[in-house]
Order: sequence, then C-alpha cells, then structure tokens
Amino acid sequence: MGLFNNFKNIFSKKENIDEFEKGLEKTRNSFTSKLNSLISRHNKVDAEFFEDLEDILITADIGVNTVVKFIDKLKLRVKKENIVDADDLREIIVDEMFIIYVKNQIITNKINYQTDGPTVLLFVGVNGVGKTTTIGKLACKLKKEGKKVLLISGDTFRAGAVEQLKEWAARSDSDIVYKEDADPASVVYDGLKKAKEEAYDIVLIDTAGRLQNKTNLMHELEKINKVINSFIKDAPHETLLVIDATTGQNGISQAKSFKEITNITGIILTKLDGTAKGGIVLAIKEEVDIPVKYIGLGEQEEDLRPFDIEKYIYGLFKDLEE
Repeated sequence: MGLFNNFKNIFSKKENIDEFEKGLEKTRNSFTSKLNSLISRHNKVDAEFFEDLEDILITADIGVNTVVKFIDKLKLRVKKENIVDADDLREIIVDEMFIIYVKNQIITNKINYQTDGPTVLLFVGVNGVGKTTTIGKLACKLKKEGKKVLLISGDTFRAGAVEQLKEWAARSDSDIVYKEDADPASVVYDGLKKAKEEAYDIVLIDTAGRLQNKTNLMHELEKINKVINSFIKDAPHETLLVIDATTGQNGISQAKSFKEITNITGIILTKLDGTAKGGIVLAIKEEVDIPVKYIGLGEQEEDLRPFDIEKYIYGLFKDLEE
C-alpha cells in the first residue's frame, strides 16, 4: 500500500486535519482536478503525459527547478517499474511529492524552545507579508499555553509598525518593549534586559523588512544578533522568515535573499488559504532547504498552525480519484 492510501487511512481518523483540508482547498480544487483530468485523458504514460504534468505542477507554483527534478525522478520510476498505464501513477506522484520534501532527513516543525532562560525568536521578512500579525498570533497561542511572553518592536521606523504590535500585545495579554524612531538594536537591548530580569519564557522580536538595500538590512540584523547573543548564549534560538504564500515564486526569491544575509532556521508561510499555488511549500524546501514551521490558514488567531508534511500532502491530494 502506497502513501496515498496510507494517508487516507490515517487521516480519516486523525484530529485537526480539517484545517489543512480547508486551507488547501483553492490549491486542491485547481491542482487535483487538473491531475484527475490528465490521468483520465491519457491511456498511457508517454512524452505528452509528462509535458502536461509538468505544466500542471508549474501552475501550482512548485517551481521550475523542483518540477524538472520531480519529472526526472518520475520518469526513472516509470522505467524501473515498467509502468505504462497513467492510472498507476497516482500513488507514485504522491510518494514522490512526499520524498521531495523529506529527502531522507528528519524534518521537524518544532520550535527550539529552551528549558532554561528565555527562548528568543527573531522574525524577519519583507513588509506586507503578515510578519507582525504572525508574531501576534503566536503570542496568543503561547499565552494560552501558560507562557510568559514579551514582544519587542525592532521595526522602529515603519509607520504603524509599533502601534500594530502594541495592539497584538494587548490582544494577547503579552508585555511589549518599544521605542519609535530609535535604533532597533537598542530597543532589543532594553527588551532582553527586561526579559532576563523578569524571567520571561518567550521573547518574540519583530524586525524591519526593507530588502531593497540588503547591505543595510544585513548590518542591522548583525547588530541585533550581536546584542541578542551578548545577553543569551546561542540565541536567537530561531530566526523565522515570514513569507506570503500568495506571492508565489517571489517568495522563493525572498527566502534566497534573506538566507544570504542571516541564518534562517525556519519559514512561516502566511495566507496559504488565499492561493491556488500551495505548491510553494515544496518549492521552498527544495530551493532553499529550510523547513516550513508554521502556516497561516486564515484570519483568526487559531489559524496559525504548526506545519505537518503528512497533513499537507493529504490536504493537497485528498480528492485524487482512485
């Protein structure tokens, strides 16, 4: 029995799958219906079949490089297993999608929370991707888990950035350190001093998202990282890049750019429910080899979900006909 049937058996009984099904509905409706149509149109696996499949995968924003590798692997399996009927490729397509993401690695979506002293999470990303909102949603989640949470506004010059984070601090009943038009590193210094002195569990740090001048942003992040590390050894414990899933391949470019200027440990994909191009999850992993740790599947606080590759694959292929 392949992964496709395994997933169906597992998730018919598993909790919290509904959010993934609902969140990936736009992608699934577009992607799986095209896949079903492709398989029903082709009696045999030939060059035309692979060309059409390639087009479908690229449309789902899986990314050209990822798609080319995927098609090559699929062709190898078809040859090796002597597959001639397109109908027999359903499970193999699901298998290979899963393998693309996992790559024989132990993939974890877990945040590197510390047992001793504050856990410091640094958030980066261009303006407009939902970075501050994501921080607020995560603060709400952590507060409900009984954590003592401190927000630090390191995005000190963007109009409205501090106010937005203050609103989320009030909404999540978290504390906040901010200072408008100040050096971001100095605000982070004040915040971490407070975090150490008052024994906070989690510190969430917002940063500016100006990628236009990478050199300036790199220097700013280097300065912030030095301040963080001077207070807490091995911190930040996570540097999370927030990407808007609706921007598609532009999100890949952002991931590559940020990876050049700072050590990204995980990705948060927002607005995944608002796009038919949910294949970006696979493209990001293949192109930059950074795991997705959270996904945004809606507007509500609870719609920020830990990423689960099995639930994602199931949500993507649930309607694939057998």
